[in-house]
Amino acid sequence: MSLKTKLRSLLMVLAVIGPGIIAAAAGNDAGGITTYSVAGADFGYGLLWSVIPVTIVLIVVQEMCTRLGVVSGKGLADLIRESYGARITFYILGGLLIANLATVVSEFAGIATSLEIFHVPRFVSVPAAAILVWVIITQANYRIVEKIFFVGALLYIAYIVSGFLAQPEWDQVVRHAVVPSFEFSRPYILLLMGIVGTTVTPWMQFYIQASVVEKGVQVKDYRFTKIDVATGAVTASLVAFFIMVASAATLFPHGIQIESAAQAAVALEPFAGRFAEILFAGGLLNASLLGAMIVPIATSYYICEGLGFESGVNKDFKEAPVFNGIFTVLIVLGAIPALFPQVPLIRVMLGAQIINGILLAPVLIFIVLLMQKEWLMGAHRNGPIYNLFVWAVILLVIALSVGVVVGTFM
Repeated sequence: MSLKTKLRSLLMVLAVIGPGIIAAAAGNDAGGITTYSVAGADFGYGLLWSVIPVTIVLIVVQEMCTRLGVVSGKGLADLIRESYGARITFYILGGLLIANLATVVSEFAGIATSLEIFHVPRFVSVPAAAILVWVIITQANYRIVEKIFFVGALLYIAYIVSGFLAQPEWDQVVRHAVVPSFEFSRPYILLLMGIVGTTVTPWMQFYIQASVVEKGVQVKDYRFTKIDVATGAVTASLVAFFIMVASAATLFPHGIQIESAAQAAVALEPFAGRFAEILFAGGLLNASLLGAMIVPIATSYYICEGLGFESGVNKDFKEAPVFNGIFTVLIVLGAIPALFPQVPLIRVMLGAQIINGILLAPVLIFIVLLMQKEWLMGAHRNGPIYNLFVWAVILLVIALSVGVVVGTFM
């Protein structure tokens, strides 16, 4: 390969890269960090094995969504509405809207609790964050917004550092990471479902497909998007892995129960030092701010696509009033509950992750069905082995969802 060809490939990777890394990183939001922290505190290293299979699933699912977006030039909700009708689309989007509103509340709660560690009151931090998020998304163009998201994604390295500072037993870490250990208990299944629901969230698939479309990625350059997707999934999973490691190494041996990522940050200090606490809290603030921007954008994308309205970060209030209006309402409704510490935020967070996990199966079904439409995908349809893997994942998610429902009623 000539130097010119190598330079061109590098430039294309840099031009295309972004949606995959950003979408995967945004899955590690305040609710996700709380879920991983609770998993480590409650079960030690016992859920580390889930990271590898969930990473593979995330790569496969997001690869399909980006391929759908690049080939069709349309968002996921738009394709579901065109292919299966407005009624089905309405029910799917309604369920996702409930889960996403709870997720936005958890993002602002994460901002409030992380800054309280640095003695900033929530009546200052939450309104300031809401205004900052609203101004960035509604006033900046897509390129600037994507750069801000990308910087936020890079800052997740704080969690990897905090994982090393916790000084875990690495032989135990490696063993539990590669050897599955399953418990047939309601808390274990709920947390496993929460990990699946926060790592492979339905809204991420709508966001990544809409982002690829808005970015204008062409089919000829799609191979570079696959690099973006794989890099994002692996990086995000490493962050999740080290969050669980940090909690498992410090909190689990002492039987410390937590209800939020902020509590995990404070609890780390006696065992891993003040620097680890600062890194964990700073990581939570970064993740919460990133989630507070991306989750409302994803929600605005799929509602506008499903109902046939103009959408896009590049469009102002005159060009896309519904898109920007939904985004604004979600910011307001998400910020208000976070002002009140008595709101049961752990239930809101974990509840949102579980709802996302339950909704994941129908969303995956629509994705794989769309991938099989010859008129839509042509030569870019899934192969039989790819389809077999995806249907196996769907059946597994359904089984976990049934386990959550049955366990809840029992």
